[in-house]
Amino acid sequence: MKLATYRLPDGEVRHGEVTGDRVTDLGPGDLGAVIGALDAIPAGTGAGRPLDEVALLAPLRRPGKILAVAANYQEHVTETGGDRLDKSRISPRLFIKPVTAVSGPGEEIALPSVSPSVDWEAELVAVIGRGGKDIPVEDALGHVGGYTIGNDVSARRMDYGHERDTEDSAVAFFDWLNGKWLDGFAALGPYLVTADEVPDPQKLEVTLEVNGRVRQHGDTGQMIFNVAELVAFASRLMTLEPGDVLYTGTPSGVGLASGEFLSAGDEMTVRVTGLGSLVNRVR
Repeated sequence: MKLATYRLPDGEVRHGEVTGDRVTDLGPGDLGAVIGALDAIPAGTGAGRPLDEVALLAPLRRPGKILAVAANYQEHVTETGGDRLDKSRISPRLFIKPVTAVSGPGEEIALPSVSPSVDWEAELVAVIGRGGKDIPVEDALGHVGGYTIGNDVSARRMDYGHERDTEDSAVAFFDWLNGKWLDGFAALGPYLVTADEVPDPQKLEVTLEVNGRVRQHGDTGQMIFNVAELVAFASRLMTLEPGDVLYTGTPSGVGLASGEFLSAGDEMTVRVTGLGSLVNRVR
C-alpha cells in the first residue's frame, strides 16, 4: 500500500491510502496512529478524493526517534575528503535528529541565521513497524514497516557570531552534529510505501535535483551498511519502536564537495524508485 498523511481544507489531519491521483480516507491523525499495525490496515473503499484537494504532510509528523547514519556511501566519503572505509573494521555512524527538524512535502525550509552553508542529502528512509531490541540481521527487515524519502538537510559551517577556538577537535564534530539539528532539516515524504511493496531495499535508485539540475545520482546497493545491518545495529544501542525512522545515508554529489550551497528560492527534488518525489523549496 501507498499511504499518506494529509490536511483537509478545514485543517483536519487524516491519513489514507493513495491510488493514482486520489486518496481514500482511513482515519484521523497521521500514520503514527497505525504504524504498529500496517498489516491490519484494510484497503480503502470508495472513490476517495483528488490529491490536489488536500495538502500532503510528512507521513509521520513527530516520529519517536529520527535516526540517521553518516558516511554510508563510499563515494560520498571520498568526495568530502575521507579515506576508503574497511567495513570489517568500523561500525555504522549513527546520530539522532530532533523531531522539530521534520518538514513535509512542499514545505519551505528556512535558511538559518547560524549558517551560511546549507546543503542537501538525498536518502532512503526506513520506518520501523515492529519494535525490538538486539534484532538479528537476518530478522531486521521484518521490523521495517515501510519506506519513504528523506532529505537530511545539513549546515556545513556554523557561525555563532563570535570567535571560537577551532583547534579543539570537538568543535568540528559538534559543528557537524549541530548542523543536522535545525528546524526543517529532516524533510520526509511524500508517502509511506509498505515494506511488501519494496522487496529489496538495496535495489533502489536515488536522485536529487536542485532547480532541475541533477546533483546526486546513486543507488542503495552502494551502501556500506545495508538497511538490515543498520536496523540490527541501531537495535543494539536502543530499543526500536514503531514509528521510529532511519535515514540510511546519502550518495555522492553533495554541495560540500563542490562548494555550492543552497540559496533562498532554490527547489530541491528527491526521487527514490517506487516512493515518489519529495519537493522542498528554500526560503
